Amino acid sequence: MKIFQRVRAVFVLGFVPVLTMIVSILALAALVVFRVSSKTVQIFPRFWGRCIASLSGVTVTVEGVERLTPDMPYIFAANHQSQFDIFAMQGFFDHDFRWLAKKELFRIPIFGPAMRLAGYIPVDRTHGRRAMKSLAEAARRIAGGTAVVIFPEGTRSRDGRLQPFKTGGMVLAIRSGVPIVPVAIIGTYEVLPKGRLFVRSGKVRIRVGEPIETKSYTTKQKQELAHKMHDAVAELLPREKTT
Repeated sequence: MKIFQRVRAVFVLGFVPVLTMIVSILALAALVVFRVSSKTVQIFPRFWGRCIASLSGVTVTVEGVERLTPDMPYIFAANHQSQFDIFAMQGFFDHDFRWLAKKELFRIPIFGPAMRLAGYIPVDRTHGRRAMKSLAEAARRIAGGTAVVIFPEGTRSRDGRLQPFKTGGMVLAIRSGVPIVPVAIIGTYEVLPKGRLFVRSGKVRIRVGEPIETKSYTTKQKQELAHKMHDAVAELLPREKTT
């Protein structure tokens, strides 16, 4: 069994880049040639996430989506245990959303243009005027109706425990004026912890909390909102996964 798991993990590691390129080509063709909408084309990244989970021997369940209003823009603030968080959310989270992604990814041939046309939002992670302009554009897109997922910890947790939340995502929520939703991703650390290349089979749960309105907050209260969201996500996690 261990040999099978290792062979499968090696296969997945090699297959993910190939699958990513195939899905990018299909999505780009659908957008450019067949003129499908950015919402419709999400079937391709959804297939991508589900395919990777299936090949990895990972099952994903989602709880709490009944708390959401369909087609409403939200900012989903999730904990970040693993690179596998992206596959799980993309494949199984049943709400139309886009990712905020560093601008460098949009320069990758085929993959970058597909992301841009599919509605993904580039973010400049440098400091200064360009970063502020990037944040303002992201807020405008979200206020205009685009739901997004953010990882307020800023990076993957090294031990699987919830880390303090940074305030950048809170500023984005306050400026866009849309509700921010706590999301707990459970089990991905065991599947693919930071620093490992080979995925393990396992079970992943995504738990959705109650949306929190942001219209009454100002940017001066960004730290207050960050603490509130941290506590809301912590409540959705098993006790051993909190700080």
